[in-house]
This record gives sequence, structure tokens and C-alpha cells, in this order.
Amino acid sequence: MAQNTPMTEAMYYLLLALLRPAHGYRLMQQVSEASGGRVAMGAGTMYGLLSKLEKEGLIELEKQDERRKTYALTNAGREALGAEYRRLRALVSDGEKMEVDRL
Repeated sequence: MAQNTPMTEAMYYLLLALLRPAHGYRLMQQVSEASGGRVAMGAGTMYGLLSKLEKEGLIELEKQDERRKTYALTNAGREALGAEYRRLRALVSDGEKMEVDRL
């Protein structure tokens, strides 16, 4: 992922869910829980993103058995998630300064 490139919502929530290593079905549940049900990630989207994030070195396959693959964040993934979190916080802070919440 290029430096300073904003993440998609799906990518952000998937990395957020991976703060604790998990397998595919559990990741879909954690994304839904973390977003209060606002983001429902389908299997195709999730597995495509897992592949992309693994190629980018943001996640790694932690373990695999005959039924499940468990993924975990790498150090680079933690750094990317932290950077995106700070970017989003700055956006909200800027909006608050301009009193957007009064709209």
C-alpha cells in the first residue's frame, strides 16, 4: 500500500478486526461488530482483501488446518492501521474545528 494512501472502509475494518488473529468467518463477524452492523463484509470481498493485504505484507498466515486459515497483523500492518486511525482522527478534528457537527 502506498504511503499516505487512504484505506478503503473495508480494508480499515478488516485490519481493525485483525488486531486479534482470526479466521475468515470470525473476521466477518468482527467487522460487523466493530462497525455496529454498518459494514457487512461478504466472503468474496474479504478473501480478496486478505490476499491483497498478505501480498502487501500487512498481514500473514498465522496457522492453517484442513478447515481454516488464521491470519494476523504484521508489524507493517499495525503501523498502517495506526497511521490510518490517526488520519481519520485528524479529519474528524478538522471538522469539529469548523463546527461541522452543527449542520
